[in-house]
Amino acid sequence: MLGRRLAASSRAALGHVHGPTRLNSRLMLQRRLLATSETVTATPTPLSPPPAPKRKSTLSRALWLLKGAAWVGISTGVGILVVGGSIFLHDAFTYNTRHVDRVPVSPMALHPEVGGPKQLPIARVMVDDEDTDANKELAHKPRLVIVGAGWGAMSLLKTLRPNDYHVTLISPTTTTLFTPLLPSAAVGTVSLRALMESIRKLLARVHGHYIMGTAVDVAFNDRLLEITTPGPDGQTRNIYVPYDKLVIACGSVSATHGVPGLENCYQLKTIEDARNIRRRILSNFETASLPTTTAEERKRLLSFVICGGGPTGVETAAEIYDLCQEDIINYFPKLVREEVSISVIQSRDHILNTYSEAISKYAEKKFSKDEVNVITNARVGAVKPDCVIYTTKDPATGKVTEHIIPANFVLWSTGISKNPFSERVTSLVPNQVHKKAIETDAHLRVKGAPLGSVYAIGDCSTIETSVLSHLLDFVAEADKNNDGMIDFEEWQIMAARIKKKIPMSSGHLLEIRELFEQYDTNKDMSLGLNELASLLQDLERKITSLPATAQVASQQGKYLGTKFSKLIRNAPSADVEDPDDAVADTFSYRHLGSLAYIGNAAVFDLGNWSFMGGLAAMYAWRSVYWSEGVSARTRALLMMDWIIRGIWGRDLSN
Repeated sequence: MLGRRLAASSRAALGHVHGPTRLNSRLMLQRRLLATSETVTATPTPLSPPPAPKRKSTLSRALWLLKGAAWVGISTGVGILVVGGSIFLHDAFTYNTRHVDRVPVSPMALHPEVGGPKQLPIARVMVDDEDTDANKELAHKPRLVIVGAGWGAMSLLKTLRPNDYHVTLISPTTTTLFTPLLPSAAVGTVSLRALMESIRKLLARVHGHYIMGTAVDVAFNDRLLEITTPGPDGQTRNIYVPYDKLVIACGSVSATHGVPGLENCYQLKTIEDARNIRRRILSNFETASLPTTTAEERKRLLSFVICGGGPTGVETAAEIYDLCQEDIINYFPKLVREEVSISVIQSRDHILNTYSEAISKYAEKKFSKDEVNVITNARVGAVKPDCVIYTTKDPATGKVTEHIIPANFVLWSTGISKNPFSERVTSLVPNQVHKKAIETDAHLRVKGAPLGSVYAIGDCSTIETSVLSHLLDFVAEADKNNDGMIDFEEWQIMAARIKKKIPMSSGHLLEIRELFEQYDTNKDMSLGLNELASLLQDLERKITSLPATAQVASQQGKYLGTKFSKLIRNAPSADVEDPDDAVADTFSYRHLGSLAYIGNAAVFDLGNWSFMGGLAAMYAWRSVYWSEGVSARTRALLMMDWIIRGIWGRDLSN
């Protein structure tokens, strides 16, 4: 009972709690009062500045580095997997059994007919003429035969349109060579393989044929090229290769200048030359390191003499210097490096004399700083097994002094001369008077050979610069009134004809009015034969031949490749007197600049301006040569060689 009463009293005291209407009203009133109180008492608070960014903790930095390392690791792993997978797929699809059954070969290829002036086998049909449908189709196309595998020949092959000609290339070597980097290969800066590419791989684009042999003679009337090929018994055999168009790109040999003892010198034109030079240089260093070698013998072993101050000689001297500074000093006795002497003997006033004067002086200053001995205005008299004899002439007194340099390595790099095949070609055709090369006209056709059938490019050729010999022809074309005198209007016609026939004269025939007035000695407003002869003779003296460089040969090869394709696509009619002139302009050389490496520095001669310097110039030099590589494979090898040399140095194994 007491409990019930207490509960009732408490309910009576708190009866408002049980009334929902009263409770809700009270709660709403309390909320309004609180809202009014907040509105009255609230005061605006000043804006606080934004919180300063929290600095990353050491832990967050570590996590960021770990993420970066993980990303690099994953990327490297993916790359390795991709490369490895590619190699695996290549191997999986490459190393399988492939059979060649019932290869079609023409009987004429295995048993060629005999004929020609010397009654030799005539290779009218090649062994692989029926290998593919493309080869069968090309067997009936005009025959283009190329002698040589240098810059000119390779540029011709790269420019020629496929399926236009039945192409055959003749060369005693199976590879083409990137000659500008031979000095680097001679000291191990780059490998020999990085400079070579298979001729057959390059010929594949035009479905061409390769014959390992050496051209020795040519029968122009029968259009037969005679070559010497190796036989299985070790004896050579001569055969004829017929042609419709013959391109001579066989290069040149070093000029001897009548100096005795050149058998004691090295040259640098082939891979074999570079290999032999490398062996001799490293052998000299090894022998000089022996305790039994005397001081006099060591001095001779470590004396390197370069005869010739052109690009090849200068770059070889620079590469030998780099070898000594970067590798010999680290791995050989210090005494060996101290005793090294490098000498460059130049017959002119400056080394690199075909470059600008600023470049020549820069190179000489660089060599002087590197203690490379540059001897100018000197002539080599003889080369003996143990020394080089040269003379210098005092400009004041004219006295000639003889000097001797002990040496166990001599490089001969003093200009070019005709090789035996070039000599044979010039002896067979008239009007070939040049001493160093085959003369061609502005269309690169051999002068005196049947028109449009024989061409010559590269070091073995030179474009004619003789203007005076064409005097009567020029007068006959320009003299419209046949009075034997050339007035100014006729002189304009004559000047245009000279520019077309001798393109290198264009730069000297800009001011034709001044020339006309200068040589019009009797002021009768016309030029007689004597006045014209004097003008053309002076003009001829000013014209210089194109240099024997890879750049010239490359442009000539591209020119011929383009022209030959045009001759096929737009064949002139039979009554056209000059088919070459009908489809193409004469060859015009565009000088893109010269460059040379001078030991962790390089020089560029770009005509109007020159660029020379250290590391930046050297990398520019490398970039140019890398971009001009023979193929993508050689460029990849070249890049790897430079990386390997930078990390581990040169290969010093002999």
